[in-house]
Amino acid sequence: MSQTITQPDNTRITLEKSADYRDSYANSVQVRLSIWDFFLVFGTLEQETPDQVRVDNFQGIYLSPQQAKALANVLNHNVAQYEQSFGTISLEGPGVQRFAVPSNGPVH
Repeated sequence: MSQTITQPDNTRITLEKSADYRDSYANSVQVRLSIWDFFLVFGTLEQETPDQVRVDNFQGIYLSPQQAKALANVLNHNVAQYEQSFGTISLEGPGVQRFAVPSNGPVH
């Protein structure tokens, strides 16, 4: 399946789905970085007991720093639109799992 989009400057972009394309749901994303790239690891998180969480990772995606920044901009824009339409997204309460984030870990 392909889709063609025409940009305001008349550039035509054709979007294609490869044979191994798939849609998946993730409620866990880990971000690892190095001097050369960002590595996003997607998975599903399940709280097995009050003090035990299991994450089943199923896909890792490498991004250049430029693409990571572009993705951050697109996500921020879309989150703002979502909140304008549906209300503020809360990061507190049931269903939100928080993990400690290293503040000054090594850069590989």
